[in-house]
Parts: sequence; structure tokens; C-alpha cells
Amino acid sequence: MISLVCSITFRLILAETPQNDLLSLRWPSPPQNVLLVQKPNAPPANGALVDFAQYVGAHTTCKSLTSSPRHIHNTYPNINILLEPNAAADIHNSIPFPVHTSTNAKDATTRQAVLAQKVDLTATFGGDGTILRASSLFSTAMSVPPILSFSMGTLGFLGEWKFAEFKRAFREVYMSGAGAGDRSKILEPNESSLNTAVSLAGAHSDAPTAGVGPAGWSSIRGKNLGSTRGARVLLRNRLKVAVQVSDPSSTSSATSSTDSSTIHAMNEIIIHRGAAPHLAHIAISIGGRFLTEAVADGMIISTPTGSTAYNLSSGGSIIHPLVASLCLTPICPRSLSFRPLVLPASAPVTLRLSENNRGRDVE
Repeated sequence: MISLVCSITFRLILAETPQNDLLSLRWPSPPQNVLLVQKPNAPPANGALVDFAQYVGAHTTCKSLTSSPRHIHNTYPNINILLEPNAAADIHNSIPFPVHTSTNAKDATTRQAVLAQKVDLTATFGGDGTILRASSLFSTAMSVPPILSFSMGTLGFLGEWKFAEFKRAFREVYMSGAGAGDRSKILEPNESSLNTAVSLAGAHSDAPTAGVGPAGWSSIRGKNLGSTRGARVLLRNRLKVAVQVSDPSSTSSATSSTDSSTIHAMNEIIIHRGAAPHLAHIAISIGGRFLTEAVADGMIISTPTGSTAYNLSSGGSIIHPLVASLCLTPICPRSLSFRPLVLPASAPVTLRLSENNRGRDVE
């Protein structure tokens, strides 16, 4: 099982299956660009990332990595390995073929736009925080590529696979929904299709894609799962968030705020009084209608994924990830009558600092 965050992306198809609540992953064509995200400052995760990249990476036939030749290019043709800049700097000498990164991106927004356009599949090596980190790389994108998670961290609520099973796990995801006779055309270097092997901004592949043979699943001999055997996908929701900041120089309520860019959060959104000694007064509206004014240390809006995090520690409900909902939980409220609320996932929630708030800022 892999975790897919937010909405369905155009590079894959998710199909309902009888007698199973999880969706089935079906690739229209083999995925080509795989983003690897590791837990920082963790040598085991670093080594696992290198082993995984050497197994699935393309562009070379490596004979020195193991006692027997490892025909990487013949196993998974046209796979490109994408890394974050820091990870690429750490391991590029350990991998005998080119890796791609986004070092030329001017800012985080540009880098995320490039990743959203190029990445077909993400693999994480770490704990739950590494999965959240991978999701945050697409916080400005409408959808997140499938995340294949290997549990190598402190917590393992979200991690599905042990790294010892990485060959089987990648095969099941890569071949998901592929029949034994499926075959796609040979990829040309100048194709404009979304399925063409591409590199991130500023990165160039040193290996041509022409003449390498069939790029479809039929070239992966002995690994076809059949068109009816797709990898199971757990679709996770994200929160869509927009922040409005008051403009002290403006006296008009109609023009007293400026909108920031929209971002998406996988776990939760938190408003907290921070270092201020006074409780925060937060006006809560749902669907444009005023609900109540909470007097508390803060408020949490969590997804089902985040319901087992800060939300649970604050007394909120545990929500199954298949339940499309969000949880509104006060942090240490003054009134005992304000209890956590479970709302539909489509309900627009507005949190606004009340005029009665004694502190100037919140975090």
C-alpha cells in the first residue's frame, strides 16, 4: 500500500475495486521520474537511499556495486532519480550515474512548481516526519505524486514498508495495473509528451533515451503483475489554507487585509497565542456563518492524517483516513463546553482574531 496525498494527478489513474475500501493504482505508462526524500542526519536512511537509487536508477550497467553484475538499465529503463539539493550533494559521489535536482530554482515556489510538473513517484526513507516533509515539497501544488514510504524513523504510523522489502515494493508500484502484453513506444529524446524522461530545472541527462529498446512494461520480464492486480492506494486529504494579514495603515475594513498565496497542509493548521501571556480570542465561522468565539491557548484544524498528532494530544478525536472530514479542536479552552468538532472535509472554516483579543499577534 502506498500513500497518495490530496487529489488525483493526471499522470495516474485510481480505480475503485470491489470488496476493498482502498483504490487501485494504474499507470497509463511506466513512471519515469522518481523523487527520493530521506531523513536528514541519519546514516541508515542515507545508505538506504543510495541502495534504492542504485537498484532503480537508469543510464548505466554497474558491475562494481555487488559481487555480481547489476544490470540497472535493463531492469527499469528510463528511470530518472530526483533528489533535493542537500541530498544530491551528499550522495552524488556514491552513485555511478547522473541524478537530478533543482539547484537553479530561484525560490521555494519555483522549485515546488518544477517538482509538481516533473515528479511521477516519491519514495521516502525515514519516519512520519519524512513523509510530511515530502508532502510539504508540493504544498503549493494541487496534488501530490504517490508516496512510497519505507519506515526507518522513530514513528511509523504512516510508513507501510520495511526497507528490506524495497525491491518487491517498488516492483509492485512500478508494475501496478500493467498487463503482460502492455508495451509503449520507444521514447525519443525530443518528445513533448508528459511521459518523456525529463530532468528538473538546470539538470541535464547525459544518457540518450533513443535506441534503448521498449520502454513499456513488457520490457520488464518476469515482473508483470497483470492488469487486474494494482497496488492499493490510500487517498489522504490535505487542508487548503489562505492567510489574511491585517494592514495597520489602512482604516477601511474592505481593504484592510492582504491575501497570501494558497498552500496545502497534510497534518494540521494551528493558531497559538505563542509567548503572549493572555489567552487568544478567536472568532470561528463555518461556511460563512459565525459559530462561536473561542477563548483558549489556540485552535487546531486537522486532517484525518493529523488527527493522531497534536489534535489527539489536545483531546481531539481520532479519525480514520478514509473519512473525508476535518477536526476543529481548541487548545486548553477556558470554557469546558467547547468540545472538539468533526466537520465535513468540504466545510470552509474561518479563524479570525476577535476584537476582544488582548494580544497583538499569534503564531
